[in-house]
Amino acid sequence: MLNLVLFGPPGAGKGTQSEKLIEKYQLVHISTGDIFRAHIKNQTELGQQVSQIIAEGNLVPDSVTIAMLEEEIKKNESAKGFIFDGFPRTVAQAEALDNFLASIGQEISGVVALDVTEEELTERIAKRQQISGRADDAADKLQKRIEEYFSKTIHVLPYYEKQGKLDKVNGIGEIETIFKSLTTIIDQYK
Repeated sequence: MLNLVLFGPPGAGKGTQSEKLIEKYQLVHISTGDIFRAHIKNQTELGQQVSQIIAEGNLVPDSVTIAMLEEEIKKNESAKGFIFDGFPRTVAQAEALDNFLASIGQEISGVVALDVTEEELTERIAKRQQISGRADDAADKLQKRIEEYFSKTIHVLPYYEKQGKLDKVNGIGEIETIFKSLTTIIDQYK
């Protein structure tokens, strides 16, 4: 089974590249952001709770995120693998994911980090906000998410590096060029 973590700050291109990787490798896409948005759209109890947290520009607590993630994995037992997009965001989440996967006889195959400058991120998200109108792309919330990434989330990379599972790809350039770089690395995980 091929289990990937696609890593990078908000606006790095994780969603765009995930779509292409899912198609190529027939993986199930697990995006905590998409899961949260679905709960918010359906106005579930969890969705209302998550909506308030996100509206304040904060990250959803690990316990809620991990429970939802485990539920998604269990729903897809026959999957060829998973691509985790936007998760894990903390070392505690990475450890919880490793423990859960180990409990079902799986592990993370590899972690690929998309390297993108803060200037490029700001430009991309401004464009995305105009197109999609996503509430979490508003300037004040975006700045908080980028700061959160560089102050907390970035610390997950050494966790996977110690396991020998981390690779980095330049996330600036043509979508197809970045995709080719990703697949060259991912093909080595199989």
